[in-house]
Parts: sequence; structure tokens; C-alpha cells
Amino acid sequence: MEMNISVSGTGNCNLLQKTKDSIDELSFWTWSDLLVALKHYQDSPRTATSSGILEKCLDSLVGRLAMASEVTPCASTSSPDSSGLRISFNTRSTQSSKNGLFRAPWWFEDLSALSPNLIEMLVKSMVSRGYNHVIVSGFLFYYQKSKFYTASSDEKREVLEIVIDMLYTLDPSSISFKSLFGVLRPVLRSNISKSCRNKLESMIGSQLDQATIDNLLIPSYGRSYLYDVNLVLRFLKAFLRGGVSELSPIRMKKVASLIDLYITEVAPDRCLKSSKFSALVMVLPDSARDSWDELYHAMDIYLEVHTGLSEVEKMKICGGLNYKKLSSEACMHLSQNTKFPSTSAVQALISQQWKLKNLVEGIHNAKHYTDFTAKEDRGREQVVVYNEKLRAQLQGMQWRVMELEKVCKKMQTQMAKIMKAKSINP
Repeated sequence: MEMNISVSGTGNCNLLQKTKDSIDELSFWTWSDLLVALKHYQDSPRTATSSGILEKCLDSLVGRLAMASEVTPCASTSSPDSSGLRISFNTRSTQSSKNGLFRAPWWFEDLSALSPNLIEMLVKSMVSRGYNHVIVSGFLFYYQKSKFYTASSDEKREVLEIVIDMLYTLDPSSISFKSLFGVLRPVLRSNISKSCRNKLESMIGSQLDQATIDNLLIPSYGRSYLYDVNLVLRFLKAFLRGGVSELSPIRMKKVASLIDLYITEVAPDRCLKSSKFSALVMVLPDSARDSWDELYHAMDIYLEVHTGLSEVEKMKICGGLNYKKLSSEACMHLSQNTKFPSTSAVQALISQQWKLKNLVEGIHNAKHYTDFTAKEDRGREQVVVYNEKLRAQLQGMQWRVMELEKVCKKMQTQMAKIMKAKSINP
């Protein structure tokens, strides 16, 4: 390929020129011919790129796939026939690939023999032509797995960086969340660039509402604590990056429920610092949770394991707790929980009193409305039925008030004991 006119002395024996002439007949090349040429040129990328041969081969290859994209998928896993047009491009596999059931077309295996640099050029060409991003992402995941069987550490790093960079250019909704975690595992053990690592974490974080607790329980390689809490915090920041207002309440509540489970799992870790635990508690907005009982349970576990915490550290941990969203049972438990700061018990008592006040006001308003409607609509059958429902609801509310009063009395007694003990043993 280094033979030009100056070397050969005559244009007739110029090998480079003859090769260019042959390239002009690419439309007659078979699929196999194109692959052989690409494999050859990837070993001499400088010469092939400068002469434009590489781009023309890739363009022809991508063109074959584009022409065959609507062809009925073939079940064969062998190379195509000499026409080069029997390309399997299963458009029905779009949804199945998102569910982790993607069946790779046979051409995935053929193209997996190419180098990472050629894969980058190939994918960019496919994307520019408007290829289905689900198919492209499926190929990238397949390529990463197939290359890892025989690659060295440096080669694996190069493959990971190319795959992540190319995935990042695709529509996020076209990328399998499960497959992203398949890429994450080798990334955690490799020395890839920080920018690539950030891109992968961003892609995972943007779809965090699809994760399971098993996805997040990632071991903390080379660190003292059990699980990689810092990584999960970065996922959460990526999830919230667009702003809370841009996220649907359903997605927010899914992630909040998932993180509450995660915090409960990591709470028993004796090496988990209070600052990291507090960060997990505080990272999501208050609106993401309807109930804080699960989070209170996680805090209880953490304080039971970490007995050496100072009062200031305990206060920081409890600072994010929304007492108004705790159930009466949780508040009652908290009022007697000596692991928590005494101020937390006071806050729980105030919260219960606030609930009691609102409930009493609600009963008064309901009773007033019942009396009013009875005077205005007496004799009407529909109103009688409606009033009966209101009376039943009123009785339930009155019972609830009685229960809350009992809880408050117990909490007041408990608080009196706590304050008395503190005055004796300051």
C-alpha cells in the first residue's frame, strides 16, 4: 500500500492507483469481500484513511445493511450469500431487546471482528443514516461481550470506552437498562477514562426508576465499606439532574421506594460513615415519599449498629426525617426509642398533636355539614344515604381521635420520664 508513482516509477504499476480503481467497483463486491478488505485495512489505518479506501468500504457496508433493513429476518447465523443482501435486521426485536430478550442478527458476529476504531466509524455512519437505535445499541452490547473473551486488559479498556461513547450518542430510551449494568461490572474493575465513566453513570441514573435493589447492591471494590454508596449517590444525582419538576411523581416515588430499601440494606454496615448515610437520606426531595416509616426503620438500624455516634451526628441523621409523614405507630415507637436524640421524641409528640388537632377540626366540619344537609334536604332518599355514609365516617374519625389521644398520653408520660432522667443525670 506504500507503492505510489514515486516508488514504482510508472503509473501503470502503481498499486495504490490500481486499488483505487478496484474500489470504484465496490457495488459488485460481496459482503465477504467487504469484510476481508476492512479487516486488512484496519491493520494499516493511516494509509487506508488517507486514500479514502476505508471510508468507501464502510459506506458500502452500511449501505448494504440499509438496503436490507426491511428484508424478512433470516434464521441463519452464517454469512450471507454472494449478493450480500440477505441481511437480518429484525424490526420486531425492538421491544424484546429492551426486556433483555434480544436475539442478535447474524451480522453482529461478522462485524464483531472489526477493531474498536472501525466500530466507532461504523456506528457513527449508521446513526447518521437514521438506523434504529435499539438495533445499534444491541450490536454495541454484543460487540463488548464478544471482544472480552480474548482481549487483553488494554484492549478491554479500549472496547469499553468506544462502546460507552457510542451508546451515549443514542436515544436513552433505546438502551437496555439491564445491559448497562452488564457494562458497568467490567468498568468498575478497569481503568477507563473519567469522562466515559461519567457517561455510563449518567445513562444508568437517567433510568434509575427501572432498577431493582439487586442492581444497586454493588460491592465497594478496594474500600472498607460493603457497598459502593458513592456510586449510588452519583446515580441519584444523574436522575435528578433535569430537575424535580421534569420528573413524573410516579417515577419519583419508584426511586424513593427503591432508595428506602437500599438505605435499609446498607444501614447495618459498621464502616458506613454517618455523612454518607445522611446524604442518602437527604438526596431526594420530601415530596418523593408519602410515608417515612421505612426510612425511620433504616435510621433505627443504623443508630443501633453505630453506638459511638455523637449527639451532633445523630441530629444530622434525624434532620431529614419528616415527622408529619410518620404513622402513629412509628411516632409511638420513636417516643420510646432511646437511640434517637431526645429532641426527636419531642418532634414526634408535636407531630401527633398536630394530627390530632386537624382530625378534631375535620370531625367538627363534617358534623356541621351533616346537620346542614339534613335540614336542607330532609326527606330526600339520596341525601339520607349520603348522610348515613357521613355518619359512619364520622364514627370512624371519632374512634381515631380516641386512639390518638391514648398515644399522646403515653408519649407525654414517656417524655416526662425522659426529661426527669436528664435533670437527674445531666
